[in-house]
Amino acid sequence: MGERLRHIGVAERRARLALRQRLAVAARAARPEEVAESLVALHGTDPATVYLAVGARLADAGKTVPEVDRALYEDRTLVRMHGMRHTVFVFPTELAAVVHASTGLAIAAKARSGLIKDMTTGSGGRLTEEWLAEVEASALAALARRGQATVNELTRDEPRLKEQFTYGAGKSYESPHTVSSRLMRVLGVEGRVVRGRPLGSWTSSQFRWAVAPPHPELPPAEAQLELLRRRLTACGPATEGDLKWWTGWKVTDVRRALGAIGAVAVSLDDGGTGYVAAGDDGPVAGPSSPWAALLPGLDPTAMGWQERDWYLAASLRPALFDGSGNVGPTVWWDGRVVGGWAQRPDGELVWRLLDEEGLGRDARDAIATEAARLGAWLGPTRITPRFRTPLERELSSGSLPAGA
Repeated sequence: MGERLRHIGVAERRARLALRQRLAVAARAARPEEVAESLVALHGTDPATVYLAVGARLADAGKTVPEVDRALYEDRTLVRMHGMRHTVFVFPTELAAVVHASTGLAIAAKARSGLIKDMTTGSGGRLTEEWLAEVEASALAALARRGQATVNELTRDEPRLKEQFTYGAGKSYESPHTVSSRLMRVLGVEGRVVRGRPLGSWTSSQFRWAVAPPHPELPPAEAQLELLRRRLTACGPATEGDLKWWTGWKVTDVRRALGAIGAVAVSLDDGGTGYVAAGDDGPVAGPSSPWAALLPGLDPTAMGWQERDWYLAASLRPALFDGSGNVGPTVWWDGRVVGGWAQRPDGELVWRLLDEEGLGRDARDAIATEAARLGAWLGPTRITPRFRTPLERELSSGSLPAGA
């Protein structure tokens, strides 16, 4: 008979979440770098998510915008780049080489070959791989001279970036593609360029580009071990399915990495098997008091696991997710999602409870306090999530009462 696995139940998983994800009040961070280090990656598809996710975890939320700007654009201790699943994240800059080698290389090769095929076919052979290499070198040189630039600025330096080709000729989805938009995306996945300052405020989705800071080239297998070790430290226990989903790797790569880093198997309440980092299988006590949080759409905690029943009831998902599986703004109480929130056009932050089991006046008061805390540092800024969800739409329109 095999050795019995240590059991980590829902209560302990929520305790780990509160502390490792810096959501309990006592676990809040002083700097954005500490938040990113603890979470490994901040979703960057919606620019506002980065700031809102950090603000929810800072001891002094009023410093959120200037501190995140400092880290991203002045000290460059954080970097916005493509990572797992071809998705844009914000990482600690020191992790850029690990992310690129562990998740980006295979995606980058596929993206480049796809661009060359589409471009050559869609131009009738006029735009070739050799032509692209020449344009690419010229564009990167121009970007290095400028420091940061928009695509429009780069096209003034290298007009050939404006060349177009037909994507999907003869198909229902036929459309014109511009070399510049496809090429910059490929260079981003390859880790050769990164997103710089936005054109507008911190909520803007239009960014300048910059040449990526240099980083060592790591062996992919070695980089996978480091990324998985960090992930388990932040989110363990996690199942093979959780890790495969988050990394975008093959399950064989996940299993190989788990074995190589000495991950410890534990049993979970649903009867499944999870894994924690080596040496992290001891009991973890929760925070000294319950906690509340208002987390943004695509928050790394809400999106941290594929198997979410231990913190998010299935009955809540239709209201809190869009049709593509993107989570909207969520309200948390002591380790579980209990509702959602939104901002109305006049700036008022409103929230609604969907799961009131065990919630008393203390919970409601704590949630209201967090809403006031968020509203105070947002000030006049208006937030509209990039991926709208049913509850967020209803709340922001004013058709549901606040605090219900």
